[in-house]
Amino acid sequence: MRRILIVGGGYAGFYAAWRLEKRLRRGEAEVTLVDPRGFMTYQPFLPEVAAGSVEARHVAVSLRAHLRRTRVVTGHVTAVDHAHRTATVRTGDGHERAVRYDVLVVTAGAVTRTFPVPGLRDEGIGLKHVEEAVAVRDRVLTSFDAAASLPPGPERERHLTVTVVGGGFTGVELFGELLALSRDLLRHYPELRGDEPRFHLVEARDRVLPEVTDRPGRAVVRELTRRGGRVHLDAQVLSATGGHVVLSTGEEWDTGLLVWTAGNGSHPVVANHTDLPVGERGLVVVRGDLRVGTDDAPVPDAWAAGDNAAVPDLTSDVPGARTVPNAQHAVRQGRLLADNVLADLRGRRVRRYRHRSLGVVATLGRHHGVFQYRRVVLTGWLAWAFHRGYHVLAVPTWERKVRVALLWASAGLFGRDVVSLPGVGHPRAAFVAGGDPDALVPPRPGGDRSRSTLVATCGRPSSRVAARSTAPQTASPTAPPSHRRSA
Repeated sequence: MRRILIVGGGYAGFYAAWRLEKRLRRGEAEVTLVDPRGFMTYQPFLPEVAAGSVEARHVAVSLRAHLRRTRVVTGHVTAVDHAHRTATVRTGDGHERAVRYDVLVVTAGAVTRTFPVPGLRDEGIGLKHVEEAVAVRDRVLTSFDAAASLPPGPERERHLTVTVVGGGFTGVELFGELLALSRDLLRHYPELRGDEPRFHLVEARDRVLPEVTDRPGRAVVRELTRRGGRVHLDAQVLSATGGHVVLSTGEEWDTGLLVWTAGNGSHPVVANHTDLPVGERGLVVVRGDLRVGTDDAPVPDAWAAGDNAAVPDLTSDVPGARTVPNAQHAVRQGRLLADNVLADLRGRRVRRYRHRSLGVVATLGRHHGVFQYRRVVLTGWLAWAFHRGYHVLAVPTWERKVRVALLWASAGLFGRDVVSLPGVGHPRAAFVAGGDPDALVPPRPGGDRSRSTLVATCGRPSSRVAARSTAPQTASPTAPPSHRRSA
């Protein structure tokens, strides 16, 4: 029995494992999938999660629930030694062990690309995982709460300022969704004026949405500006220290939330900790049939697809063109990869990946969107409806499709849910504080310094709580060592 190891459970990895389960004969091979999260995230929905239009759990597809015949290991692949058919896996408890395999499938995906901008690591947050989308939503909601209790001035202005860096699909969709969320929130905050929330979109190039042509790209900028957004083109963030954003154009402002969506970077394990051929951008070199290597030097028993692979675009007339790293390609590459692995195991001919784009579609908030297929361009309500229709069909499993569709229908009837749960990240805070309002420090939206303050408060009670704990009690005030973990 051959052992197939899949590194990563994103689009390509999930669909490859799913297809292998359906087509493998009994006893033909065993499949192991390693992923640190245990679920696949449907990333096109993350901007809507951040705006409260989609429930967070509905964009996460459990690997164990849908891969019944695949061995799912929750952990990180830290190194791959393909010459000896061995991968090193670190599980959640910190232990590392070697996993032997016969066939390797690399679908680790990509990570958020960052730059050495002062203050970025302290103030910024990405939008590649569902936890980040939930955090963005809660920070916007708690910022409105905080601003409503403050008099007009710089502090209130900072709470109501959001900065999104990156004018690709993720950044533009998030920006449009947050503009729509802000408009809905203002109905519940009579203390705030409609012109007080400030939303900045920063893009280093001279246009947004490089996947569409110039005309719809300019139309998107006009639409976002008409709705109150401030779009900064040909601008780079030079500094974000202390939440103070400074651009290369000389503009600067204080922001309560900084979301960084400036493209994808190569996965560090793929780029630095394998013996597979890697290109200049840190992507695995693959052939048209998704086998690792080149036509002249293929790597046996190694395959790759998705955002961590430089897949040739065989539909393009441009020499050396690669497929765009998006869900549309990753899903289809994952399916073809599984078919080719099976064909190779059975001594049959493999197929090359060839897929023409179905077009590009983006949401810009409720009832606003843009869609382009070749020369056909749609904007406004029709494009927004097309976006929702396409993605509700594209999200994996019928159970998730139904849940998302029902949620959209309920939002249309009852409006957007505007409840924030910022304390979810610190569930022991109230328990440890013991009701002391001075010990329970609310997190400051838009930065990590308050989070460290709250963690410190959870792990070490304040002086008032400590003093009160010395009084006679019916139960011991000191928890067993196994329960004295910091929040």
